[in-house]
Amino acid sequence: MNRILLEVCCGSADDVIEAYKAGADRVELNSNLFHGGLTPTIGTLLVAKRETDVPIMAMVRPREGGFCYTETEYQVCLKDAEMLINNGADGLVFGFLTADGKIDPERTRRIAEIAKNAGKETVFHRAIDVVPDWEEAIDLLAELGITRILTSGQEPDVSDATDTIREMIDYAGERIQILPGAGITMRNIRRVAKETGASQLHVAVHRSFTDTSTANNRSIYYGGCLYPPEDRFQIIDGASVERMKGFIRESE
Repeated sequence: MNRILLEVCCGSADDVIEAYKAGADRVELNSNLFHGGLTPTIGTLLVAKRETDVPIMAMVRPREGGFCYTETEYQVCLKDAEMLINNGADGLVFGFLTADGKIDPERTRRIAEIAKNAGKETVFHRAIDVVPDWEEAIDLLAELGITRILTSGQEPDVSDATDTIREMIDYAGERIQILPGAGITMRNIRRVAKETGASQLHVAVHRSFTDTSTANNRSIYYGGCLYPPEDRFQIIDGASVERMKGFIRESE
């Protein structure tokens, strides 16, 4: 088996630094991982680039809740994409669907050109996991020259879709890369690698840290009705990334 590349999903510059120290081959940089990942700030990208030399794929996603954006939201995406590339992103991660859940070819092409014109990579993210026909989607994305597709095999957890992932990889062939991700853990990473035959994997492993600055008044919340704890935050668990790297080396 060939070497398996490990991409780590990051939600901050600290995440990128920890993933880099742990040996990540590539990272995906977001903000707001609670909502599946949104566009990161330029400051986050600049600090991550300054402190590491790991390839950074930057998310372009203006909001949570679907992938069919208003024209204003899409114009924001175009500007964010330009700024991310101009400030050192090694590629863009995005996904644009029509109201009926199919890939929007024109919006996808326009955003991809921003990265491609700069010689950077492009990734169509897990929006593909809600399209009605993944073969049709792969054909279109390959035709548009997208570098790779991040997918859970249209299941909530990629470990439940290893057969589909292998089919996707076989169907895509040399036309476009398939990057399995979602729900990969230390318990299942070796099995996922073996059963899919994937050459790269996308993982997210965090541990919690405590910020005591809100301890004086625990009745105050700054978020919405979910009320997440205001004294905790998460950073990539470097030790887990290192162990995952070891596990996939055993599978190579």
